[in-house]
Amino acid sequence: MNNDELCPCKSGKPFGECCGPVLSGAAKAETAEALMRARYSSYVTGDVDFLRKSATKAVQADFDEAASKAWSDAADWHGLEIIATEKGQSGDDEGVVEFRALYSANGEFCNHHEVSKFVRESGEWKFADGELVGEKPILREAPKVGRNDPCPCGSGKKYKKCCGRGA
Repeated sequence: MNNDELCPCKSGKPFGECCGPVLSGAAKAETAEALMRARYSSYVTGDVDFLRKSATKAVQADFDEAASKAWSDAADWHGLEIIATEKGQSGDDEGVVEFRALYSANGEFCNHHEVSKFVRESGEWKFADGELVGEKPILREAPKVGRNDPCPCGSGKKYKKCCGRGA
């Protein structure tokens, strides 16, 4: 990736002033969010070795480089959206970043929504754990009306003969 191009993490900065130096090792991520952005950019650029190096020793032990590379190569990456951060600043030892990584794969648009935990290990921010966030279920405000229940409109008819016709 060209250092003058906008960074794939959607920070609005050029790659050479944002994630580029972190990925190359010329700079360290100053915050948990900066490391999250660099990890996203590593998927976009195919630098999956950075994913391993930027994780804690415990995560590195289970890291599947082939699977990460396959995901990186198969996806068309559309951007990163940081939803929330908790701690993770230069004076902290731990931090949390909630994000959405947007991409397409196999002709389908995908939304990878995750809450990631980061810790300082030997003075550097490292990825420690991530938990996927599922879509929230739709909750009804009123109880479900059965076909043979009285219609909630108050007509006195069965639901199927009144407001439920054609439903």
